[in-house]
Amino acid sequence: MTNLERKRVVITGLGAITPLGNTLAEYWEGLLSGRSGIGSITRFDASRHACRIAGEVKGFDPEVYMDRKEAKRMDRFAQFAVAASKQALADAHFTIEDHNATEVGIIIGTGIGGLKVLEDQQEIYLTKGPDRCSPFMIPMMIANMAAGLTAIHVGAKGPNSCSVTACAAGSNAIGDAFRFVQRGYTKAMICGGTEAAVTPLSMAGFAACRALSTRNEEPTLASRPFDRDRDGFVLGEGVGILLLEELDHALARGAKIYAEMIGYGVTCDAYHMTSPSPGGAGAARAIELCLKDGNLTPDQVSYINAHGTSTPANDSTETAAIKTAIGDNAYRVAISSTKSMTGHLLGGSGGIEAVASVMAIAQDQVPPTINLDHPDEACDLDYIPHTSRSLTVDVALSNSFGFGGHNVTLAFRKYTD
Repeated sequence: MTNLERKRVVITGLGAITPLGNTLAEYWEGLLSGRSGIGSITRFDASRHACRIAGEVKGFDPEVYMDRKEAKRMDRFAQFAVAASKQALADAHFTIEDHNATEVGIIIGTGIGGLKVLEDQQEIYLTKGPDRCSPFMIPMMIANMAAGLTAIHVGAKGPNSCSVTACAAGSNAIGDAFRFVQRGYTKAMICGGTEAAVTPLSMAGFAACRALSTRNEEPTLASRPFDRDRDGFVLGEGVGILLLEELDHALARGAKIYAEMIGYGVTCDAYHMTSPSPGGAGAARAIELCLKDGNLTPDQVSYINAHGTSTPANDSTETAAIKTAIGDNAYRVAISSTKSMTGHLLGGSGGIEAVASVMAIAQDQVPPTINLDHPDEACDLDYIPHTSRSLTVDVALSNSFGFGGHNVTLAFRKYTD
């Protein structure tokens, strides 16, 4: 299929539930104000854990979006997905009915899925026996249920899938959904990433591989991407959802348009389970492929929402990848890691960071990287330290990289006729 035959794809609805707030408006305000959503863990007793801080979603009530019985039969990651998808549809004034249900699909990624349900049911199995395990254990824990249950709740009968590519899952979901609309298989796609992995076992596992920050006494300062004193990421939870729509379909119904999606680059390092390839070669190729897919040149990029995890290996490697992919333009492009405020949502990170990238285009405002007090010598680009910036954003990229060597870059641009 040639570029001339491809459908144009626009973003007409957004939904977000994050450590900074449970609506798009709250999330965006939190980012622009440079507010940290990270604090001491409240969802369980973390006193025995090496890391006792996280970016928790606060005050989320699933019964705003579904009845009590339905909520009890969903893990938190699926509750988030259903809720934010309903937010995005409402934001877009998009109604799914019998006449268009088969033209609307869903792809929602997650890195881990229903881990809390698994932990709870394992405890029941060990203490009360196998006959006491819930008949809903399996459908509550499996990763595809975020997408499947969202379809049930909103009535979407088009393609339905789930990407499970660790911390790249949300971005893979958006990129794959983009292809469905771009190539004419659907008129619209609900897509993004969700995660609710702030659980005892998850925290223990990530701490065991020395991935987490242990700055427990200063939680709001713990996530510090590109800073020389970073000591690991802070786990977060939440969801980001985009409604992608074929342009002519959106125009025909008079939809507001946040931005246009134009590029998707995806590669694999084929190098190591958890470490990025030297020099960020795989990540650089993802950026380059995304630019090529969107018919972009490096000098057209205004803003990059970095993966920026606050780990020693990621931040310097991503910096090198950006330099390789966009050359001298790397020194003039604005870059930030919103994980400095939300923590790392694993499979949900690509979702909320795509939302932030789209909002940056829509409002010509770019969020900061907070806690960047002493930039690492290997991280010498413009990471928008401390304070958000007014900037005309014509093109934004969003990077996501995951354990297993998964690399994804998404490209968005300001919509013009």
